[in-house]
Amino acid sequence: MNYLIYFDESNKIDQFNKKFSYYGAYGGSDVSLASIVKKVIQINKDINSKSELHFREYTKDRHILKYFKTLHTVINQNIRLNILIVNNEDAFNSASKIELNTEELRELFYIKIPERLFYGLTRDFSHLENGEDLIDVKIKIDKNYEYDKIQLNKKLIEQMNAHSAYRNKNYRVRKVISQDSEKSIPLQIIDTFIGIVVFLLEKSYLTDSDVSKIKSDLIYRLLSEQNNLIRFQNQIRLFQWTGLEELTPINISDHLSPFMVYKTQFDIEQIIKIQNILTKNPLIETKELRERMEYPNTMLRQLLGYKDQILGLGRNSFLLK
Repeated sequence: MNYLIYFDESNKIDQFNKKFSYYGAYGGSDVSLASIVKKVIQINKDINSKSELHFREYTKDRHILKYFKTLHTVINQNIRLNILIVNNEDAFNSASKIELNTEELRELFYIKIPERLFYGLTRDFSHLENGEDLIDVKIKIDKNYEYDKIQLNKKLIEQMNAHSAYRNKNYRVRKVISQDSEKSIPLQIIDTFIGIVVFLLEKSYLTDSDVSKIKSDLIYRLLSEQNNLIRFQNQIRLFQWTGLEELTPINISDHLSPFMVYKTQFDIEQIIKIQNILTKNPLIETKELRERMEYPNTMLRQLLGYKDQILGLGRNSFLLK
């Protein structure tokens, strides 16, 4: 069989204003990923969208239909996403012990971190086949000058195949390919899921800003739909590098629960305010209601979701039509 792995990162280890850097690997059989890509292309076609998916750029909820449908579709497929969290201060302290400068540290981490993440995905191969058939692996990474500079593609092939031979595994990495995320739906997907996880881990939902509320609304809608919360917990695995040889598993539910509690309480308060306004003025226009709630136009769909919830239609009713 053929297996594809996509790699992306959020924050960089030498961004000194960031406490943590994050690295993700997203994998699946070529058949399953082709099916996902086909479904996402159809979603874009149905809603006449040509824009990319990038969580950082999700700052207006007019794009919620595209993001919600895509993420809801992906999380209900057979995927696996591993995310590694690195405390940048710990990394620099470790490097200083052996007199590595920032550039040298980054180069070593760019090799070691993807390697560890990919091992986490290839460890599951025995469950995909009978353990005897050779599995061909292709790894796809975002185009990046730094990756080219250190010949990351070549080094990953060498290290991954050395690991497979040494551990008596049944896979072989055939290619590591650089792709432009603009042309790669899987790279856009992993970017968005990493962004969501980072948002939850760093508790950015506690920030009193419109963008934070817009992102929180998207995440809450996604997690509260059907059994997405359970699938999110089962399909996304978190690990932290703490300076030890073995990675430390992180329970993602420890970060999901506080968010769901906070967002539920926040929504209750907003719905009560809207109900009070509607009780006094049931014929109020949507624009006036939005202004009374002091919502910018970038939060219009959030308001409409609350109205649907009040009417008993369901928070995501207009997203699932």
